[in-house]
Amino acid sequence: MELRLFQDLPEEARAIRQAVFVEEQGFEEEFDDVDKTATHVVVFDGDQALGTCRFFFDAGRDSYVIGRFAMDKEARGRYIASYMMESVLDILKFMGVPKVELAAQQRVENFYKKNGFIRTDEEVFDEEGCPHVWMRQVLKKD
Repeated sequence: MELRLFQDLPEEARAIRQAVFVEEQGFEEEFDDVDKTATHVVVFDGDQALGTCRFFFDAGRDSYVIGRFAMDKEARGRYIASYMMESVLDILKFMGVPKVELAAQQRVENFYKKNGFIRTDEEVFDEEGCPHVWMRQVLKKD
């Protein structure tokens, strides 16, 4: 496995997000302006892209945010998602980021809990008909 970082949205990440969020889950507003400024992460096995996510600083939340976390259908259930999450958290820790947040689809909240995130006290919110919850992980103790 190899994790690669990109400053522009790579075609491999676009393809995985298109397949997962648009084709499988029916989201219509998948690609946005955040893609222009986020750091994009893709995990590869040789030349095959298996998963992707992005991270960026959100001034409104005063936090780095991990988003668009998606795995290719063939890569699911192989712990690759946990490897990718652990690697991204290590990168953010190395950068000195004190905390990270994400908006999790409520149906996969347990995956993020298993990876050290806790739900904030914010209410469930709807994103294109899919319930989401904000979750947070403290990376650096004050």
